[in-house]
This record gives sequence, structure tokens and C-alpha cells, in this order.
Amino acid sequence: MKELFRDQRFVVLDKPAGLAVHAGPAGGASVEDAFGALSRRKDGPWLAHRLDADTAGCLVVALRKTPLLAAQRLFAEGRAGKVYWAVLAGRIAAEGGRIDQPLRRVTDPAGWRMVIDPAGQNAVSDWRVLGRGEGLTWIEVKPHTGRTHQVRVHAASLGAPILGDARYGARPAAGLHLLARAIHLPLDPPVDAVAEPPIHMRAALRACGWQGAGEPGADALHRVAEDDEERP
Repeated sequence: MKELFRDQRFVVLDKPAGLAVHAGPAGGASVEDAFGALSRRKDGPWLAHRLDADTAGCLVVALRKTPLLAAQRLFAEGRAGKVYWAVLAGRIAAEGGRIDQPLRRVTDPAGWRMVIDPAGQNAVSDWRVLGRGEGLTWIEVKPHTGRTHQVRVHAASLGAPILGDARYGARPAAGLHLLARAIHLPLDPPVDAVAEPPIHMRAALRACGWQGAGEPGADALHRVAEDDEERP
């Protein structure tokens, strides 16, 4: 896995889609398999947060315990700045907005999923359109809470689920078109990283106007750092 940021406290990894962050009950490959190569310390590293297995992009790993606790506090308080890119299976007319829809986990014979429910946990996401293609919409999402599948469910609530997200109503595609594009931890010094789109997302992004990989995403870092200014 590519390292997007490293100092004595943290490594930000570019997690590939399809790789779990930790092994589940059935075992299998995970990000934690690489921890031995990240640090030779006897204690750690530790995951500072989680990403879905099918989501690519920025994943923060703490190399020391005190920074781990500081990062976990930022995530728990909603102060970690996060930017996601998603390609939606459908065209959205609006240019952006805020989704404030609580989420609750439900289980049925087909498995589990998250649903919008007033009795669920609060979940807030800001979004804006970055581009459009034939039957596609490319959006940026800034989640202010960290609920399971939050971006996926909130995207589907717009009437256009994320491309490749069959669980929430999208047609089959080559992988989930969701990227943890940028991360900002307002520490001293701050932690900032940007991930380029994985290969499986690039054709759809180009169809929506993306110009291709190049210099690190200064705009994404600016947008994610805005979280500090926007919060009351």
C-alpha cells in the first residue's frame, strides 16, 4: 500500500478497494497484515478509524499511543475533516446541499444494511456536484459524523446510489465507486493527505469531466481544512 503521509505519529495509507481494514471472524487479508512493515515498535500500530472494505483511499494509522488517542478523540467529536468522492448511478439536478438523516442498522434474511430512521443515530453529510456524465453524477461528500455506510446511504437518499453499490440499489459495476479522497486532522502539526482515484473509478470519473491524475489535490486539502472554519 502506498503511504500518503508519514511522521513519527501517523501513517496515512492509500487503502485499496476490496481490502478489509482488519480480519473478520472468517479471517482473510487485511490492512493490519502490513503493520509489521510500518513500525518495529512492540506496541502498535493501531487503526485510528475505519473504512469499508470496498472503499478506497485515505486511512489513518497511529504509530504511537498518545497520538492514537488524540486522533480517536477528533473522530469521535466530529472534528476530523474528511472528503469523499463518489460517482452516482444517475443524474442529480441539484448542485449540492446538506443531508441530515439519522441511520439505523437492520438485519433481514438477505443480510444487514443501514437505513434512514428517525430513531437511528444522527448522521450529517454536506455534498456538492463536481461533474456530470451520461447517467452519472460525480459528487464530493463531507461527512460530519462517522456512521457505518453513511456516505453510501445518504447518496442513495438523493435518488442515485453510488455506482457499484448493489446493497443500496445501484446496478452492478466494476467495484464500488467511492473514494476517501482527503483527510485532515487538526493537530499540531496537522495531518493532511490526499488519495488519487483507484483504477476502477477512473473511466466513470472521466465521463463526468475529471481530467486525470496529476499533482496532489490542493483543492481537496483546502476543502477538507474548511471543516475547522465551518463548525460553530
